[in-house]
Amino acid sequence: MSDAERGPKRLKCLVWDLDNTLWQGVLLEGDPVELRPGAPEAVRELDRRGILQSVASKNDEAEAMATLEAFGLTEYFLYPQIHWETKSESIKRIADCLNVGTNAIGFIDDDEFERAEVGFAHPDVLCLDAASLPRLLEMPELKPRFVTEESAMRRSLYMADMRRKEFQSDFSGTEAEFLATLDMRFTIQPAGAGDLERAEELAERTHQLNSTGYTYSYQELTALRTSPRHRLLTATLVDRFGSYGTIGLALIELTRGVWTLKLLLASCRVMSRGVGGVMLTYVMQAARHCGVSLRAEFMPTDRNRLMNVTFRLAGFREVERCGECVLLESDLERVPVFPRWVRVWCSGLSTGAPLPEDRRG
Repeated sequence: MSDAERGPKRLKCLVWDLDNTLWQGVLLEGDPVELRPGAPEAVRELDRRGILQSVASKNDEAEAMATLEAFGLTEYFLYPQIHWETKSESIKRIADCLNVGTNAIGFIDDDEFERAEVGFAHPDVLCLDAASLPRLLEMPELKPRFVTEESAMRRSLYMADMRRKEFQSDFSGTEAEFLATLDMRFTIQPAGAGDLERAEELAERTHQLNSTGYTYSYQELTALRTSPRHRLLTATLVDRFGSYGTIGLALIELTRGVWTLKLLLASCRVMSRGVGGVMLTYVMQAARHCGVSLRAEFMPTDRNRLMNVTFRLAGFREVERCGECVLLESDLERVPVFPRWVRVWCSGLSTGAPLPEDRRG
């Protein structure tokens, strides 16, 4: 999909100021604060669309959180930053906690100075005047192309991840021992017709673990899903705390004797779970099982270095370069095994007998 077809960048998170932005009045001046007209409706609708939300406010934390609770809005804001430090530092912390780039964040505040301070520190943050609130829901940056079932679940997925982080902070063992306690179950299967909206959304939102950065449209994915020369696979992950949702996508072009991985991506939400290479491992195992060579297209960027490392550690080497695109190849002599701490169910590539279920190293 071209940049023109993609349209404006879509935000993953909107960060709200409180005083004279989310509500009218200044809390610590004793004003009888009340929500701005349209604010609660905007918060709930953005949540339904899968836009994460947080708070950056210079305020007393206890009093501000109590006010949010009284308005029934506390649950909608992840990692709220309510303190006396700069708003730019709050934005950075929120981005780090959510594991998103600041270029995926919008910030709404009534104070021109605060917007300028954030804009100077983070030029890629979209800074909005609180006066734009009546038009907020019509902004293209906040209108995803599709609102999927998973979109409406996105906040709950991040809240489950917050519980995982709390559990991990109290865990005294090694990283491998911690991962083993999660009871992770990873499923790889052919994309169904109902998966395509999420597949397009995932390709559009994922940059760090993305082999090419190319965004396939819904129409393109529909054609590829039914093409006899291609296999479109999705991956889901579940653990003891709940589902991560659909977190992976792979597109393989099948030609005589050669498979080419046209796209491989995994959500940034699973980077710390050690499963970023599980889909690649499956494709490698299936290619060797079917007796074909395996290549992969890769487009190096500043943001997908981790995906490059994933390919290199799996034994891929550069065999050709066409402009910015690099063609990698694996000799399949050294195929990785799945991590011991995750159970993997997979189907969709073998042309002969299917690979055994629950393949673990």
